Amino acid sequence: MTKRRKAAPKADRCMIQVRLLSKLHGVARTRKCAILLERAQLELSEIGDGSSVTPRMAELLAYARDLAAFLAGEAESSPELAAAAGACLKGLARLEYPLAFRAIDDFRHVLMRISGQAPADWDLHDFVSPRASAAEGLARAFLPGLKVYLEDIRSPFNVGTILRTAEALGFEEILLSAGCADPLHPRALRSSMGAVDLIPWRRCSPDELPGFGPVFALELGGCPWTRSSFPTEDCLSSDRKSWAFPNRVLPWPKGVA
Repeated sequence: MTKRRKAAPKADRCMIQVRLLSKLHGVARTRKCAILLERAQLELSEIGDGSSVTPRMAELLAYARDLAAFLAGEAESSPELAAAAGACLKGLARLEYPLAFRAIDDFRHVLMRISGQAPADWDLHDFVSPRASAAEGLARAFLPGLKVYLEDIRSPFNVGTILRTAEALGFEEILLSAGCADPLHPRALRSSMGAVDLIPWRRCSPDELPGFGPVFALELGGCPWTRSSFPTEDCLSSDRKSWAFPNRVLPWPKGVA
């Protein structure tokens, strides 16, 4: 009579058990660990909403913690790797989803860099976790009256990047013309890295711009922005190619940078 093998824990069914990582060495080990953390992040981003930690999420976070503990205690780990694993363990100590997810992500990037993976390979996935902070009602600091108007920017990637930049710089709102790409397009969501849920945005007709105060246009051939004086309340307008603004927008700018 043959014995049936005991089923592996749920978190290990699609991922190698941590104890088996001792059979890998050097770059092979760090690359494998980065892949395992990536798998955990992908599943966490699919099932997590930031409001609570489900049993499955707890299993995945515990798996990441065990993996970090293994690398932190391995004599083969370099000082940099051991320190990064220790930092990850601190972030996973209480198994709180947003902080734990960030700790896993930071540690994964260290592993990828140590194993020689190019930075361009790091942004292959649109993880959802940063959007949890918006759902928690955290107040966002911004400069009242400062808005960005996007005129017919067709590239979803560029729209997402502008949203992310505007949110970081403290703009109050993003205004988009009817011809702009949708900020909820998958490529826009990826490049915005969660900013689409942090900074307000809406469609806007150029006819509404005069009501927002001074308008500064960004286009080639204008005054260098380093020599421009921006007011405390204005609307910064950008065209899809920064070549020239359409006639319906140009009458209002008080400056062109």
